[in-house]
Amino acid sequence: MKAKWLYRIAAAFFVLFAAGHTIGFLHLRAPSAEGRAVFDAMNTVHFVVSGRTYSYGEFYRGFGLSCTVSMLFSAFVAWHLGEVAGSAPSAIGALGWIFAAVQVAGLVLSVIYFGPPPAILSALVAILLGYAAWLARA
Repeated sequence: MKAKWLYRIAAAFFVLFAAGHTIGFLHLRAPSAEGRAVFDAMNTVHFVVSGRTYSYGEFYRGFGLSCTVSMLFSAFVAWHLGEVAGSAPSAIGALGWIFAAVQVAGLVLSVIYFGPPPAILSALVAILLGYAAWLARA
């Protein structure tokens, strides 16, 4: 398989990852009374930073949505690298390897903190990006 298509497949997985992540964290409801208490406290306890009132729930949603934006940007980068791999693969250089390494770091974090579904998807994307970088090497 050509690097171009591996990057394109990775881009599609990043879009799926972004959608799953966003739906998952916005609709997650704790199954226990203790978990619901923590969630409620995150959203009802407010504090002031630089004259503006926030809650931990707002920070949670903000960070979660920023992760979604980063995943969508990764989808764009993967798609773009697919274009470059089709026309000038040597121009990708170290970016392909760094992109794969970042995904391996995401895989490790997924294994430690998020469980099997995100870890499996992270592993698939890491493999795709690593193989694409290997195929596109100069």
